[in-house]
Amino acid sequence: MKNCNYLLSPKKAQEVEYYMPTEKKLRSLAEFFYLFSDTTRLKIISALSISEMCVTDISTLLHINQTTISHQLKTLKSLGIVTYRRSGKVIYYSLIDSSVNDCMMTAVNYLDI
Repeated sequence: MKNCNYLLSPKKAQEVEYYMPTEKKLRSLAEFFYLFSDTTRLKIISALSISEMCVTDISTLLHINQTTISHQLKTLKSLGIVTYRRSGKVIYYSLIDSSVNDCMMTAVNYLDI
């Protein structure tokens, strides 16, 4: 620990420094929370938390064009949030893990909305 003049006790300052996430972890957290910065992505996550769907179904249910849905699904796939399976010519998308939806629901409860 650096020799600094903290208003905190040295023990508490050391605890804060010890538990502070690394830069790599902070970047990962920022990427994760980036998911929630777009209403289209939030709609897609919400829909996929209920059922796996193809782009056409997502587009129809959310009233958003297929190009936009495909673009956002690509982003969600690249961040490891969405997975897919192929059935013939149709690709079905789903959340990899329900914890993303749990995180979103925690925010909803926190905001009391």
